[in-house]
Amino acid sequence: MLRRSLLAAPIYLAAASARAADWVPRQPIKILVGYAPGGTADIAARIAADTLQRKNGLSVVVENKTGAGGFIALKAVAQSPPDGYTLGIGIMGQLAVGPVVPGSNIPLDLDRELVPVANLVGVPMALIVRMEAPFRTIPELVAYAKANPGKVSYASTGLGSTNQLAAEFFAAESGGLKLIHVPYRGGAPAIADVVAGNVDLFFANVSEIMSMVHGGKVRALALAATRPSPIAPELPLLTKDIPALDVSNWFGLVGPAALPADIKAALAKLFLEAIADPSNKETLARQGLEPMAQGPDAFASYILKDRERWAKVVKAGNIKAE
Repeated sequence: MLRRSLLAAPIYLAAASARAADWVPRQPIKILVGYAPGGTADIAARIAADTLQRKNGLSVVVENKTGAGGFIALKAVAQSPPDGYTLGIGIMGQLAVGPVVPGSNIPLDLDRELVPVANLVGVPMALIVRMEAPFRTIPELVAYAKANPGKVSYASTGLGSTNQLAAEFFAAESGGLKLIHVPYRGGAPAIADVVAGNVDLFFANVSEIMSMVHGGKVRALALAATRPSPIAPELPLLTKDIPALDVSNWFGLVGPAALPADIKAALAKLFLEAIADPSNKETLARQGLEPMAQGPDAFASYILKDRERWAKVVKAGNIKAE
């Protein structure tokens, strides 16, 4: 999934350069992030902002506007003037998962009030298990779950969350495993119960759990990707056993719906070049992030394809939001 987007980067950037020659920012650009400082969405925004300031002399301000699962920030973006100076970070859970999960509390019409600008980075998910789990590989886990239906539990950050969908996707693609869902209100308590041995499995962004893996608190069975992560090169690839399990959370830029095409193209060019700048290679690698390199049209198509994939998982698992 990430590899295809990377291959498209030079083609997109060259085309965007021609289209976006006219519009240049004349005042500070504000990026609204609906999550707390230090999280992946915040880190992605700040990497791009810092690079644009350092390399282009542009003033880019990152503002954390938390609440309502990140949607307060997106609502503020939707209500801002369509002049290119207010953008927001939209993530997979908001733009692709939420719209296909019945009962999701989304306080705006994502497709009518927002427009995709650029998909910046992605981070693959890893499957972790409690240290005393009686399985050490994906085949062993699948065999154990089939032999013990309803005895293997998995944690999530809530009903309808990306963690739940990843686990249900894994269960379906593994031949219809019967797993027990244990929802939590956030990643910290979910991981804590895996560490404590109270729940068996958890799908998490690889960047968020490798310190615990290296510290011997949990065991990582596999990475849900088609190639290794720079921060976890030792992890087996889940796709080798289950090809469909290429699951990455992604973090992109969105703007208000009426944002003109030339401004969208100019912003996409600026931010994608910032993320792809060689000076960021090590910074991204330390966070387990990989450039997605998708401009407005490619990002819009990607969102729709992801919705189609997760809609099938939601329907098969009869998943509903809280």
